[in-house]
Amino acid sequence: MILNSIRTRTLGAALVLFIGASALIAWTSFNDAAHEVEELYDAHLAQQARLLGNLFTGLNDTSLSQLEKLRLLSTLEELNDQEDDRLGHPYESKVVFQVWQDDVLILRSFNAPPEKLTDNGSGYSDVEANDAKWRVFVLPSLDGRERIVIAEQQEVRGELVTKIALRSLLPELLGVPLLAILLWWAIGYGLKPLEQLAARLHSRDPRSLQPLPEADLPVELDTIQQAINVLLAQLKELLEREQQFIADAAHELRTPLSVLSLHSQNALASDTEADRHNALLALKLGIDRTTRVVSQLLTLARLDPDNEIQKSDVDLLMISRQVLADLAPLAWQQHSELLLEPEDDLDWHLTLEPGSLDILLKNLVGNALNHAGQGGNIEVRWQALKEKYTLTVCDHGPGVTEPDKALLLQRFYRGSAGAGAGLGLSIVARIVERHRGTLTLLDTAHGGLSVRIDWPRDRLPQA
Repeated sequence: MILNSIRTRTLGAALVLFIGASALIAWTSFNDAAHEVEELYDAHLAQQARLLGNLFTGLNDTSLSQLEKLRLLSTLEELNDQEDDRLGHPYESKVVFQVWQDDVLILRSFNAPPEKLTDNGSGYSDVEANDAKWRVFVLPSLDGRERIVIAEQQEVRGELVTKIALRSLLPELLGVPLLAILLWWAIGYGLKPLEQLAARLHSRDPRSLQPLPEADLPVELDTIQQAINVLLAQLKELLEREQQFIADAAHELRTPLSVLSLHSQNALASDTEADRHNALLALKLGIDRTTRVVSQLLTLARLDPDNEIQKSDVDLLMISRQVLADLAPLAWQQHSELLLEPEDDLDWHLTLEPGSLDILLKNLVGNALNHAGQGGNIEVRWQALKEKYTLTVCDHGPGVTEPDKALLLQRFYRGSAGAGAGLGLSIVARIVERHRGTLTLLDTAHGGLSVRIDWPRDRLPQA
């Protein structure tokens, strides 16, 4: 839609602001012009009244008789009544004067009404007479006998103000279309780099995650391009991680599925009930192992994204006891013992991601059981230090060589041919990393491996 165009929206906003500002300026100018015109015309009225006043003063100072003065005034009125179209201005007929002496009209212009225009003794006033509106100025004589009345029709002023307003607005009215064209071009010129960037994005292969090539762009668009390149890099990394995970999972599941297929074939080909039972039992164990591998793969996939984690307060000892209780049947099966060594008189609470400690302990204790062998004890120790909690899981198995320790935290790495998928310690390392902890692999005294995890403390234990 055209309303969604940045150019149209910017042009519309600019024109609205321009027209609004011009209208406000024009209105202010119109009022100022009207006021100045009023002042000017009022000054003219006062000037004409004083000229007539000086004329009467001069007549009064002469030696003429009263009759001669009246004849002179009547002659002035007759001359005023003689119209001459060759000279003058059309507005002359709209300006009138009257001279009153003791409430008697002794002189008036030919176009002045014979009745009083105003009863005011002096000054300016607005009146209506002879179906017209007048602006009137009254100048009294010094003795107060004469009153000189000068009046002008209001339409003269209104017409002049209207002409001033139209002449001041006409350039702006004619300039708006030209301004719109110039603004349209200027906005288009300013948006050209954005159109070029949009064209480059539109012409790209949708499957391409390569960064946008460097270009000479304005600062604002350069920031956008950098943000797009960062996003493309993150998407590429995420896609590569997903592809790697799928490849690793497919590789790891190929062997268990082959084993399951072999067990099922053995069960079908068994001649005796005992052989069939053994084959089915092996099939069940293989299914359990494959289920454990799939569960670990899903757990690892959930821990991979670097999204912000939600934490809550957890009881470390309560979760540790629950996990050891869940794994107790496996320990009994191989005649092993699970030992928990905390200090019960401390407040064992820490802010962790819900479920993370459960997963971590199951993987650590499960790995320890797999490598401890028959009759080997597994020790889980919690320690509260000044700035951290320390969790240590120890087994007394064959242990791990120093070269293998450097590889033990990698995905799908197995130090020995065991039943594990090589994912347990990778999951543990990821959980520790997400909680800004540290993981250390140590040798257990008298043989075996100890995994120590230091958790940053966010609250002090209470004695």
